[in-house]
Amino acid sequence: MAQAAETARTVILTVDDDPGVSRAVARDLRRRYGASYRIVRAESGESALEALRELKLRGDLVAVILADYRMPRMNGIEFLEEALDVYPGARRVLLTAYADTNAAIDAINVVDLDHYLLKPWDPPEEKLYPVLDDLLEAWRASDYRPVPATKVVGHRWSARSSDVREFLARNQVPYRWYSADEPEGQRLLAAAGSDGQRLPLVITPEGAPLVEPDAPELAARVGLATTPTAEFYDLVVIGGGPAGLGAAVYGASEGLRTVLVERSATGGQAGQSSRIENYLGFPDGVSGAQLTDRARRQATKFGAEILTAREVTGLEANGSARVVRFSDGSALAAHSVILATGVSYRQLAAPGCDDLTGCGVFYGSALTEAASCQGQDVYIVGGANSAGQAAMYLARGAKSVTLLVRGESLAASMSYYLIQQIEESSNIAVRTRTVVESAHGDGHLERLTLRDVTTGESELVDAQWMFVFIGAAPLTDWLSGTVLRDERGFILAGPDLTPDGRPPAEWELDRPPYHLETSIPGVFVAGDARAESAKRVASAVGEGAMAVMLVHRYLEQS
Repeated sequence: MAQAAETARTVILTVDDDPGVSRAVARDLRRRYGASYRIVRAESGESALEALRELKLRGDLVAVILADYRMPRMNGIEFLEEALDVYPGARRVLLTAYADTNAAIDAINVVDLDHYLLKPWDPPEEKLYPVLDDLLEAWRASDYRPVPATKVVGHRWSARSSDVREFLARNQVPYRWYSADEPEGQRLLAAAGSDGQRLPLVITPEGAPLVEPDAPELAARVGLATTPTAEFYDLVVIGGGPAGLGAAVYGASEGLRTVLVERSATGGQAGQSSRIENYLGFPDGVSGAQLTDRARRQATKFGAEILTAREVTGLEANGSARVVRFSDGSALAAHSVILATGVSYRQLAAPGCDDLTGCGVFYGSALTEAASCQGQDVYIVGGANSAGQAAMYLARGAKSVTLLVRGESLAASMSYYLIQQIEESSNIAVRTRTVVESAHGDGHLERLTLRDVTTGESELVDAQWMFVFIGAAPLTDWLSGTVLRDERGFILAGPDLTPDGRPPAEWELDRPPYHLETSIPGVFVAGDARAESAKRVASAVGEGAMAVMLVHRYLEQS
């Protein structure tokens, strides 16, 4: 008998072209196995294959397939041969008449038949159930592991495939990766009717195939919230890094109707960190993903809405309302806004890097790629904490990790504890005064040309992986002409707006701007996007909380 642990989604499929026989088989199967298995019946090989493909896309398990031998257009052996491509682990049974036993025996070699049954099998307690009991027990003992609901089929060296994997991982969406070159990936492509020319293919929990989905479509189809539930809020937080999540937690917990809008995934650059060891309260360190997940759950527990894959393109003051506009033309309004858009790593200007981005060249840690770096030589460009944390993480499995630093040493930009750890790691090397001159490869990174900035000498090295952590460019271009920014694009706020003791010309209120308030009253900034910010996780969270306190002050006086 099937065990109680088996789920109702596990299927026993039967196919017979005689409707009466088909119903009788299904009836006998349900009587014995219906409590633990779902019985699916079909009346032709073609419809049964269609059913199997739909089950495959949904991630359902098929334990046993019973097929009648004598069916028109596609006999039972032909059907089982094709079914083998879809569910190779399912146990296969051929239903035959006495005259067909030789064909059934031959089928053992053709489709690796597990058993054949002579019709009729009355009584089933003697002739049907014992056979299926043994087959189900063998199936349960086999490696039939169910896969997570969302499946991704793509190429290893595909920028778009890498982007999709990173998006799902950072948004805490369980998924399983399949290479389009491997048998199971090919089976999924075939089940979705795809020729594999356009990848990645994402199969949703409902079994719907998405070909090369963009972030908004992917987010909506895997269960992430993308649409606000209201048109007006007390507070809109733009950006889901530590500052934005901190603001969402404190805003919602203090009774403000709060919505957080994130264009990609919550966590920001900190969310990509493999380990943060200097954050208060975590003496053993915490990964960026863990910290992000806890903060996200904390914000939603207090009632904050979190919208994912929504790009904000405009901000305007409309009377007492602050209107946030999205790239799709929609908008929402609020009494106040906190800008927590953070920063992004600057792009390497070296020739070849643009073409190989996502194909061996990555910006940020791209932790979904870490497993592929096992036993290989990895290069990391940058000398700040994010680069050091990535080096320590990747060094666990990589053959070697080389940090490429333009400056004289790591001391200028990296925390002392990280420098010590790097010095003690036998497979991490640090090359100072070194830059990447160019990247080379056919479809994926194969070599790098490195240049010593002191001597000018160049060197060609083999490299399959390069992770870049250079500089911080604020994500504020969309605010041009709206709030005041410095020459590098960082947002000016509070005292930085009044260097001569007077507020900017466009400031309309009698009072000066609050400490984190921008040149638009009721619009605040927190975290790395603010001019002269500390660029640390703890300070970003603190600024997010402080910004909420100032929002309260603003609302009380409005």
